[in-house]
Amino acid sequence: MIVLGLTGSIGMGKSTAAATLRLLGVPVFDADAEVHRLLATGGAAVAPVEAAFSGVRAAAGGIDRQRLGQCVFKDRAALHRLEAILHPLVRAAERRFVASARARRERLAVLDIPLLFETGGGMRCDYVVVVSAPARLQRERVMRRPGMSAARFAGILAAQMPDREKRRRADFVVWTALGRDESFRKLRAIVRQLRAGEARRRKRGARRCARS
Repeated sequence: MIVLGLTGSIGMGKSTAAATLRLLGVPVFDADAEVHRLLATGGAAVAPVEAAFSGVRAAAGGIDRQRLGQCVFKDRAALHRLEAILHPLVRAAERRFVASARARRERLAVLDIPLLFETGGGMRCDYVVVVSAPARLQRERVMRRPGMSAARFAGILAAQMPDREKRRRADFVVWTALGRDESFRKLRAIVRQLRAGEARRRKRGARRCARS
């Protein structure tokens, strides 16, 4: 099975790309969604996060992510403490996802991880696709989000690898400024190429087994 990493800086269109890949029948592991589950009522990260950061428990249970964000914003040490709690749990869920996809004999599976390169996740992928757009369009998209400010946007960018470096490391780049139809065609071509390659690899493996 081929493992394809999907990443991109904030506002570049990664969520839309992930949704497109699901429409194309590719299983997708969503790291952000997994974090939300871990911090929701009953989540495995609730108790350790509450112990590490006072006052972040939500009234209805789980963790208030807005309060948590305020605790780690511009505090690198606090952010590292949070990552030390969350990253192993997310990684364990990722391993379960990959194992399940392999058991189903999927040809291709996607790891949707915002900080894929920053956390060394690219080493767990056979290929990586990066979604990108001009900085002006990126800013327009992000600033339309509820609760976003120029300072918060700058802080998020500072924590992410520059877009040009992500594109340099990528095996595939999808330009989302060209419209959803063009992004769909590009992603469909990537999926077809990788699935075909995996199919050929399986056939070669079957022939080797037959000869042995």
